[in-house]
Amino acid sequence: MAQSTRVRGAKPGQGSWWAGLPGIAYLVLLVLAPLVVILIYSFLSRAKLGVGVKWEFTLQPYVDLFYSESLSGARSFDPTYVQIFLNSVIYSLITAVVCLIMAIPIALWIATRSPRWRMLLVFLVTIPFWTSLLIRTYAFVIILNDNGPINEALQGLGIVSAPISMLYTPFATIVGLVYSFLPFMILPIYASAERFDFRLAEAAYDLGATKLTVLRRIVLPAVRPGIIAGFILVFIPALGSFLAPELLGGGKTSMIANVIAAQFGASRNWPFGAALSVMVLVIVMLALVVFVAVARRTARRGSGQSMESLL
Repeated sequence: MAQSTRVRGAKPGQGSWWAGLPGIAYLVLLVLAPLVVILIYSFLSRAKLGVGVKWEFTLQPYVDLFYSESLSGARSFDPTYVQIFLNSVIYSLITAVVCLIMAIPIALWIATRSPRWRMLLVFLVTIPFWTSLLIRTYAFVIILNDNGPINEALQGLGIVSAPISMLYTPFATIVGLVYSFLPFMILPIYASAERFDFRLAEAAYDLGATKLTVLRRIVLPAVRPGIIAGFILVFIPALGSFLAPELLGGGKTSMIANVIAAQFGASRNWPFGAALSVMVLVIVMLALVVFVAVARRTARRGSGQSMESLL
């Protein structure tokens, strides 16, 4: 009888932990170690010459997040950075919601095509990844400019008499974010919709359900995993986005990534930049906890539904 090649002490289907050692080393050296360095730097003092850090423990970088010091030495609450964090979260949520509204019909339409067309359409969705995000963002600087094609078309049709200021506004920032992260919402929803049996929707139509009822009670619950995954994949990168607010917002709609870059660059305040980075990590962790809690709650609520209750 042939000898078993199973590793001694391992469960069926479980290989040696040595096989995962390269991946573990990668995560420790290139993911965990930089996070630890940022965390340590956030509790250090700023160097006198503005380059590097001074190895003295302090909570001053975190105090500076909420309080500012006047010329007389008095401290008062400063909502500047709190407002920047709030703006970043709001812009990210708006981006995720707009991407979700646009991605659901696109993903469902792709999932209902023939296999050959599905492959081509998914391929078209991924085409923007072939070009640098920097180049694509600069393209929107031209498109949204006062002399860009949108304003020229509106004036040519007589809809407006003067150019509409779209560039360097929150609108331009959100447009850039939506354009950058829309594929990250389409692909997960499509992956869930592709496995959905659309005969269930046809059966619901036969039983008298409206299109809105079928979408809300049958289709959306079926693609819920893709919606949650897409929301996470859009919200978290949008929260740390740098190019869109920098190039399209023009500094008028600064997000937290722009402030962090300024602290590590022009301001040379590494501890404060590290403290801002740690706060971003905290916000991301809280967002993930909320997403996981919502996913579990909706999964429990939807597990006991039947076709009769749906209709």
